[in-house]
Amino acid sequence: QVQLVESGGGLVQAGGSLRLSCAASGPTFSSYAMGWFRQAPGKEREFVAAISRIAGNTYYADSVKGRFTISRDNAKNSVYLQMNSLQPEDTAVYYCAARPGATTEFYTGGYGNWGQGTQVTVSS
Repeated sequence: QVQLVESGGGLVQAGGSLRLSCAASGPTFSSYAMGWFRQAPGKEREFVAAISRIAGNTYYADSVKGRFTISRDNAKNSVYLQMNSLQPEDTAVYYCAARPGATTEFYTGGYGNWGQGTQVTVSS
């Protein structure tokens, strides 16, 4: 089972950028599809972006399309989320998630492995 550790969160002004990283343990990282989710206070955890295990097909929530970019480096067992043009509504705890296999899912139940989360706060 893969273990995930996120980093890169912080406080940024509206319009700024952050790059989140997620480091995975284990030798089989390339066999996992990866996703980023976020959870704001008082709200449910929601899908942000996902990437397939090898081909690198990417998927985004409408709210972040054109601003966020997900990528992965299988040689480094890592997945990234580049976030540009951040807005206060992007404030949340961001979670990295992994699911084995070729399919990419867009809901929390589709992922069995989660990191501890990293806080992103965007000030207006």
